[in-house]
Amino acid sequence: MTLSVQFTTMAIMVLSGIYLGIAQDTFRRFSVHWKGKRVTSYFLEISFWLLQTLIIFYCLFLVNAGEIRLYIFLACLLGFSFYQALLNTLYKRLLERVIDIFRAIFQFFKRLFILLIIMPLKWIFLVCSSVIIFLFQIVIKLLGFIFKVILFPFLLIGRMLQPFIPEKFKKLLHKSSSIYSTIRIKLKKGIEYLTFRRR
Repeated sequence: MTLSVQFTTMAIMVLSGIYLGIAQDTFRRFSVHWKGKRVTSYFLEISFWLLQTLIIFYCLFLVNAGEIRLYIFLACLLGFSFYQALLNTLYKRLLERVIDIFRAIFQFFKRLFILLIIMPLKWIFLVCSSVIIFLFQIVIKLLGFIFKVILFPFLLIGRMLQPFIPEKFKKLLHKSSSIYSTIRIKLKKGIEYLTFRRR
């Protein structure tokens, strides 16, 4: 290696040490989200250090074709120590500020999504359900009216013929009317329940 390549390599390794300190603090800041998950924590820890090793070696490879010397490790350690001594606190404050900004942006878009997408869909669903329930109530009332109109002549004839109807048949008619009343009450309660849920 020429002297210029060596100086370039040392400078890159010092910057790599600073980068390693930044990457470590960033990783530690977000590691609280998987702190209680041991397997995930081990996997991400190993993956993080493997990735940093590959990145630093790739930078070294671009500068001096991957030749490893003792001063390369010392330069990287110097950069890491420089970061820990002078830049650590400043970067952590900057990182928290950036996280707060991204959190605020995320909350803004989340509220915007709820306001522009979720709420209109919710109101459309409520309107459609209200219309369907209203139409269902009209159909039920209309069917009940038609049923009463159809049954009216038979009820009138039945009242005229009531003195001539046997007692057994009267009991059967009484049971049928009680079943009809039960069905009507259940339908009414179901409609009231749907109306209450809609509100």
